[in-house]
Amino acid sequence: MQSNRSFLNDYFCFTMGKDKLARFAAIKSFENVLEYQRNQPFPLSGNWTRDFFKNDQPLIIELGCGKGEYSVGLAKMYPNKNFIGLDIKGNRIFIGARQALKEKMTNVGFLRTRIDFIEALFGPNEVDEIWLTFSDPQPQKPKKRLSSPIFINRYQKILKPGGSIHMKTDNDLLFQYTLEQIEEHGYSIIDYRPDLYQSLETETNPTLKQIFSIKTHYEQLFYGKGHIIKYVSFKIN
Repeated sequence: MQSNRSFLNDYFCFTMGKDKLARFAAIKSFENVLEYQRNQPFPLSGNWTRDFFKNDQPLIIELGCGKGEYSVGLAKMYPNKNFIGLDIKGNRIFIGARQALKEKMTNVGFLRTRIDFIEALFGPNEVDEIWLTFSDPQPQKPKKRLSSPIFINRYQKILKPGGSIHMKTDNDLLFQYTLEQIEEHGYSIIDYRPDLYQSLETETNPTLKQIFSIKTHYEQLFYGKGHIIKYVSFKIN
């Protein structure tokens, strides 16, 4: 006979699986969510602001957006800018996309795909800023880190001259690696905060304090466990 614990585990997995399937089905009907598969033509490349957002405002993208806390949070702060959250996990995107629809936000959208394909998704000099929020540190695969030369070269093609990259992480390995890449390749640091929340205790800029008050799901988990949150922004062009 199946134990109660085993039954509950099976039930939990079954319920979670059904929930994921429901979310995958739901986002296919969301007008603010697009999907992209490799080697498909993508007509919005180079035309995001004109054809998707119907304006000519700056475009900011969040890579590995998870539940979209930053994409939605920044879109609320800056209604005169456009935001795209990109992630492969449709069940995570569902959270932010549903919130944006409920609040009738027209300056934020989501794209379900792999980050590796961004050169096909955005045109040359189309993006104003890139946010990397709590990216996978890839401890065994440095080439897959989102601040590795492979990805930086991709960003360089889609960023406007003077465009910036923001990284927020709790991971010492990823943060140190990113700083090493900045120094090695001569990128220009805009802002550097090895202990973000300690720095905010004396921060006098209310806009910056508001931006950094946005916390992702993972950030809340890590910070709650005592991890130090780190931030750096830099220019590569």
